[in-house]
Amino acid sequence: MIDKSVFLKTLMERAKKLPIGHYLDIRTYKRNRSVLLIREGEDSYRIVENGFYQYEFKSTYKELKRLFKKILKREFPRSHKIRLYNMGEFSEEKAHKIKRKKI
Repeated sequence: MIDKSVFLKTLMERAKKLPIGHYLDIRTYKRNRSVLLIREGEDSYRIVENGFYQYEFKSTYKELKRLFKKILKREFPRSHKIRLYNMGEFSEEKAHKIKRKKI
C-alpha cells in the first residue's frame, strides 16, 4: 500500500520501468474500485477505469501524470492508502476475471 501523497511519483517510476505488454492494477484500500495501467508500446499506455465510472483512455508517458491526477480525484476521493499490484503479462480475459477480497 502506498500513501496517496507519494502515489503519483511512485506510479510514474513504475510506469517507466514497466515492460511492454505488462500492466499494473491500482485499487482502493477496500479493493472495490480499480484502474488498470497497461503498457502497449514504447511510449503508449492504456488506462482502464473500473469504479464509479467505466472509461478507457490512451495516453503517452508525458500525459500520464495529468490524467492520473483527474482519475485519483474521481475514483479515490477519500482514500489515504492506495494498493498497487504489478500483475505481469496483460491478457484481457484474465484481467477482468481477477477477484480480490473486498474489505
